[in-house]
Amino acid sequence: MRLQPEWVPLTALILFVAVFAIATPARVAALVPLAPPVVASGSIAGWALICALAVCSSIVDISPFSTVGATLVACADEEERPRMTSLLTRWGMALVVIGPIALVGILVLPGAQ
Repeated sequence: MRLQPEWVPLTALILFVAVFAIATPARVAALVPLAPPVVASGSIAGWALICALAVCSSIVDISPFSTVGATLVACADEEERPRMTSLLTRWGMALVVIGPIALVGILVLPGAQ
């Protein structure tokens, strides 16, 4: 099975959204086994795909739903918590869209044949 280059951004976005609230090591462990069939097709460099998966899986660790984000919200003053939650939610959701597109454009597409 050969993954068409036009499906790569959509696949990255779906995987990115699917693992939004899971711990980073679990995301990387779940996503790396998806790489060999894609790399075996020869359409994407292996190093670029693994880097893109690793970065995309950890880029939203600052959302309020992650351990780091929840700690930031908990450490904020009581009156600042709703604002902090809102800011971190917007940041995390923006990265859900921007992160995969940027990484695919920088790492995956240049290596595509």
